[in-house]
Amino acid sequence: MCGIVGYIGKRSACDILINGLKRLEYRGYDSAGVALNYNAQLTIAKQKGKVAALEAHICNDVSHDAVEKACSGIAHTRWATHGLPTEENAHPHRDNSGRVALVHNGIIENYAALRKQLEKKGSSFSSETDTEVLAHLVGSFYSDDLLGAVSEALKMVEGTYGVAVLANDSPDEMIVARKGSPLVVGMGSDESIIASDVSAIVAHTQQVIYLQDGDVARISATGAEIYTLDQCVVDRNISSVEWEIGAVEKSGYDHFMLKEIFEQPSALENTIRGRLDKVQGTAVLSGLNLTPRDMASIKRLVIVACGTSMHAGMVSKYLFEGLADMPTSVEQAAEFRYCNPLVGADDFVVAVSQSGETADTLAAVRESIQKGALVAGLCNVVGSTIARETGRGIYLHAGPEIGVASTKAFTAQVIVLLMMALKFGRRRRLSREAGLMISREIEQIPAMIEKVLEQNEAIAKIAEKYAQVEHAFFIGRGILYPAALEGALKLKEISYIHAEGYQAAELKHGPIALLQESTPVVALLNDIPGKEKTLGNVAECRARKAPVLGIVTEGDLATAESVDDVIWVPQCSVYAAPIISVVALQLLSYHIARIRGCEIDQPRNLAKSVTVE
Repeated sequence: MCGIVGYIGKRSACDILINGLKRLEYRGYDSAGVALNYNAQLTIAKQKGKVAALEAHICNDVSHDAVEKACSGIAHTRWATHGLPTEENAHPHRDNSGRVALVHNGIIENYAALRKQLEKKGSSFSSETDTEVLAHLVGSFYSDDLLGAVSEALKMVEGTYGVAVLANDSPDEMIVARKGSPLVVGMGSDESIIASDVSAIVAHTQQVIYLQDGDVARISATGAEIYTLDQCVVDRNISSVEWEIGAVEKSGYDHFMLKEIFEQPSALENTIRGRLDKVQGTAVLSGLNLTPRDMASIKRLVIVACGTSMHAGMVSKYLFEGLADMPTSVEQAAEFRYCNPLVGADDFVVAVSQSGETADTLAAVRESIQKGALVAGLCNVVGSTIARETGRGIYLHAGPEIGVASTKAFTAQVIVLLMMALKFGRRRRLSREAGLMISREIEQIPAMIEKVLEQNEAIAKIAEKYAQVEHAFFIGRGILYPAALEGALKLKEISYIHAEGYQAAELKHGPIALLQESTPVVALLNDIPGKEKTLGNVAECRARKAPVLGIVTEGDLATAESVDDVIWVPQCSVYAAPIISVVALQLLSYHIARIRGCEIDQPRNLAKSVTVE
């Protein structure tokens, strides 16, 4: 993995491929490459490092005719799985004859056995990758039917893949296929563009086909023919991408992450719009497709998610149990299917994933469906696999999120989960008046975030004090405990500072041994229940000479005097507190990383969409 682009049409392919790769740089990668099909020859260029290095290599060292005249090609940015990030391991890979070139996202789990079989037949390999094995396998089946060769090869594969394949003697077609790793086909005027993400396509067309698992497609300049691996024809709908190219540009901000932090008020307005019933004091979430009887029959809610999405799910446990008296568990999706989960017909499983493609979360969805649970998806990407396979759920409508470290997707997830809790609460125990009060609070959250964003310069100043530390703790209680976890995750993701989030009382059960003058503690001290107990933990930290940065409610001067530095947040209810606090922590992490000179949008070793387990 990580990014795939392909083009076939009448224009020069190289520029389109390179620009497409640049659109996918946010996903994180360590090498890049292209294959151009011109004059019955495949010209391949690969480089370790950034797309800019590949672009320079193409300009200086690659045939001018191939660069200017090739009208079909494939390109890839690689995030290393099998083998080090080297030029040899970069994609595209050739087959043994040199007739076939292939790019691949995912993992071929049985690649070692396949490699041995191919070596016995005379194949020799130049890389450590599982992808080169797949290229050789396709080549072993290829004579004059590329679609058939790819289909036969993939029947032998165990694992996940999104692939694009060229053959030197088939310049008018490209074969693509997916299983567990997303691919989308853009339908232009006498041209087709394929990619692992629509952000590489929207500059050219907004008409797309989202391939489904098991699809294999022959792509030409005039469209796509889609089949099963047994070459039975299937139909797939053409969809329209809802956002314009400007949504995936920085628009004057230094980084996508900063842009997306500042987009949160408008993004959350889009998430909320039309979803609050101001007469009944409930939420309108038709995508859940639940009748009152369905909702009444649910005995337990199970949230499955990973990373930032899991933190949003942890916030929602407090919301569902507090507003709807609904027993709620939050499960790490990577562990879920391996622990024989006890879910069934009385359980409602909600899979939370920004991309809708997270492999572990998708596996949890499939396990839950297999065991008879009611399952819904909460995703940001329209047409994503989790959204399709659950058949019910809620889109965030937060717009594309380019920065690897999630910001607006997290706050949108929490808003949606809050509206879900409101809906279930009204069905179970909340009065109309209580529902109306919570609805008004939800509507005010974007304005509260605006007030936090107004402190950007003040937070940047505070960041200067803490930018050179190597360790930090984040503490919170109750609904603010997941916010502490998310704050710590943001700091470690983009600044590479070792940061840990704890329930505030847990500090004294071991971690307090690590506190010293060079180890700051970020304390969530919003004026909600639990604050006084957390202040006691703050006193314990300061007694060990650890500096404390407090997230404090405006006007709470007594609490401000108990800490060394303050970031002010607006007065709000317990339900909104984790959202506005996390926005403040996002800005803090951003400015610390900026001061440290880190690669904020593309942190080392990370990828935006984790499509392998």
